[in-house]
Amino acid sequence: MFGATGRLGDPCDKTRVAKPTRGTVERLHAIARTGVPLGPHFQPPVRYSQSAVTIAYLINQYPQPSQSFIRREIAALDEHGLTIARFTLRKMEGPLVDEADKSEQRRTRAVLGVGALGLIGAMTKVLFTRPLAWLRTLRLAWRIGKRSDRGRLLHLVYFAEACVLLGWLRAAKARHLHAHFGTNSTTVAMLCHALGGPTYSFTAHGPEEFDKPQSLALGEKIRRAAFVIAISEYGRSQLFRWCGHEDWPKIHIVHCGVDAAFLEAGQSPIPASPRLVCIGRLCEQKGQLLLVRAVARLVAEGTPVEIVLVGDGPLRAPIEKLIAEHKLEDHVRITGWASNQLVREELLAARAMVLPSFAEGLPVVIMEALALGRPVVSTYVAGIPELVEPGVSGWLVPPGSTDALVTAMRAALAATPAQLEAMGRAGTQRVAAQHNIRTESRKLADLFE
Repeated sequence: MFGATGRLGDPCDKTRVAKPTRGTVERLHAIARTGVPLGPHFQPPVRYSQSAVTIAYLINQYPQPSQSFIRREIAALDEHGLTIARFTLRKMEGPLVDEADKSEQRRTRAVLGVGALGLIGAMTKVLFTRPLAWLRTLRLAWRIGKRSDRGRLLHLVYFAEACVLLGWLRAAKARHLHAHFGTNSTTVAMLCHALGGPTYSFTAHGPEEFDKPQSLALGEKIRRAAFVIAISEYGRSQLFRWCGHEDWPKIHIVHCGVDAAFLEAGQSPIPASPRLVCIGRLCEQKGQLLLVRAVARLVAEGTPVEIVLVGDGPLRAPIEKLIAEHKLEDHVRITGWASNQLVREELLAARAMVLPSFAEGLPVVIMEALALGRPVVSTYVAGIPELVEPGVSGWLVPPGSTDALVTAMRAALAATPAQLEAMGRAGTQRVAAQHNIRTESRKLADLFE
């Protein structure tokens, strides 16, 4: 059923089954096709043509401002001739600032949008149509839930989500499902496959998958997957740790990438102002609290410095409090979430980018900074040393070391524009060789084929 070889039409062509004014008829038609009672946030299904194969994507919460790399990957796969149906477990909470993200949101169906009745209806339908698979998959969800720090109850919800997704994938005639992040999205993909859905694969980014691999049943997910993607050599080594050696051949490296907007931007002059920029979600793993302390040290010693924090997140209030305590309001500015265009502008207005992360996969923003010719100050964490070469395209410091961070930032502020431009060129060449989204997405497309 899921091994169809005909291509499906582009889900961007949103030909509705009925006009919006016929909402009741629309709802009845959808229930007749999927057997799922739909909740109050009903999203009419897309009508696909019968001449194209759809690869389905599943992400925990999509789109998000910090997930431009997924959007680029999908766009590049579309250029390679694949049709991508977008699914998310839940919609982004809060407004989106980038028009491209808003466009993606309109193309993406949220599983939890069906509501409680929709989840129950989907489970009931699968129970009656695939009773043995239903029982086997329920036992699987119960078993992995026992080991999980999220508990069995939440895994029963994942089971219900898998039942909803199963109907949607059947309607789309999807022949393969790809999940991003080896967390709950891959759990749902694995359960959907166990119910009789299409083969699945997933991209593990880190650090969460590597922090609690047993709780996430990472080995089980790898064993049942058609293939698995790591975004760096480091990431692949961590996946090797938690699966049987017989599964090692199915683990491939496909780097996250940047597109022509970055790769073909050309070299921009390094500004003379002592400005640095840090881009990322304001959270513990990114190290922004340590960065503010480093700025306080530089200001105290009389080094001119200004830093812009681009992003938002749970640590915004503590960061603002620390800025106020050290009276750094004239030296540290927080922009909140920013569009891709604003991120580019902030990178080009800075001498270098600073990202003092404690835990990572391989941050896409480092690729973006280097692609635009800006050196990077970061840490010896995960896949970062595979991209940033100390003394060539930036500086790397031990994570958590304020002293080392201050020294590296001082060097970036003291370097001449010519020195920084040379480092930026070296970084741009490395990104072009390793992180071109067209090249990397071709690897993924070949695996899908």
